[in-house]
Amino acid sequence: MNSNRILKTIGISLILLINIGCDQISKGLVRRKISYNQTFSFIDNHLTITKVENTGAFLSVGSTLPDFVKFILLSGIPLLALAFGIVYLFTRKHLSMTSRLALSFAIGGGIGNIHDRIMYGSVTDFLHIDFGIFQTGIFNMADVSIMVGMILFVIQSVQNRNVASRSRP
Repeated sequence: MNSNRILKTIGISLILLINIGCDQISKGLVRRKISYNQTFSFIDNHLTITKVENTGAFLSVGSTLPDFVKFILLSGIPLLALAFGIVYLFTRKHLSMTSRLALSFAIGGGIGNIHDRIMYGSVTDFLHIDFGIFQTGIFNMADVSIMVGMILFVIQSVQNRNVASRSRP
């Protein structure tokens, strides 16, 4: 294995670990220090911290499914997808730096949420942003990692489209 490949592997591993670590540390603090539905407001109530447990997926979708179906859909399939993503991330030699970053953020966030779902039966969410017309559901740092990964994919897609359109005669 050459030194460039070793550096890429170390970089990917660090990004994954940082994403997972930030997520798990923040959720651990919230679980230990904040009571359910207790709210702390910051920045003139535009950012609030409220501890909730999400037994479903995004915005609690699927939370009322039977336990077996919920486990398959919200744990089993995502575990397979994350395993595939990790193998893909570490074995593909010609991924762009943006693709590596995007995958590392998305997979790191996915691991953080799947860890909670398997260990606790739910995912701890606690952040809410409200700027009037722009408002989020309650989310966590793993969700932020996943969104950063998706935004990086969109940026790369737009860049690739611009490059492709410039290279056409």
